[in-house]
Amino acid sequence: MATSRLPRFALPLQVAAVCYRRRGPDIEFLLVNTNGGGKWTFPKGAPEHGISHSQAAEQEAWEEAGVRGHIETRHFHLYLHSKGVFWKPPGVREFVIKAFLMEVDAIEPGHEPERNPTWFSSDDAKKILAKGREVKYAHEMQAVIDRAVQRLNGAAKLNVTE
Repeated sequence: MATSRLPRFALPLQVAAVCYRRRGPDIEFLLVNTNGGGKWTFPKGAPEHGISHSQAAEQEAWEEAGVRGHIETRHFHLYLHSKGVFWKPPGVREFVIKAFLMEVDAIEPGHEPERNPTWFSSDDAKKILAKGREVKYAHEMQAVIDRAVQRLNGAAKLNVTE
C-alpha cells in the first residue's frame, strides 16, 4: 500500500524570486509592496502547471517587478509566510514558500506599478521585511536575506578561487 510523502494537512506552496544585484562588494535586494501596499515582500505567487517552480518564480519577478535575469533552477531556502488577518475572512492563511535566487540583469518599468519595486541593502531589506509582521514571520523573512547573503558570498569566494 503506497503512502503519500506529504502530510495530510500540508500547507499550500508558493514560489518566490529573491532578486538581487551586486554593487561592488555589496548585495542589494529588490522588494515589492504587497497587494495591500502596507508591507514589503519578494515577488511571489502560486506555481503554475506546465512550468518548473523556478520558471514560475521568474515569471512572478517579471509580472510584479518588471525584472529579467538569471534564476537558479533549485530553491536555496524554504520559509513560512502568512497572508490575511484573523478578523477578515478567510482569516490568516499560512504558506510554505520555495525561494529561488535571481540575479537581475534588466528592469522594465510599468509592470504592476503599485508594487513599487525598490532596491534595498541587505540590512535595510531585513528591517523593512520585518515591519508590520508578527515576530514569527518577520524572522522567517529576515532568514531569507541572511541565507541569500551567506550563499552569494560563498559563491563569490568559490568563483575567486577557480
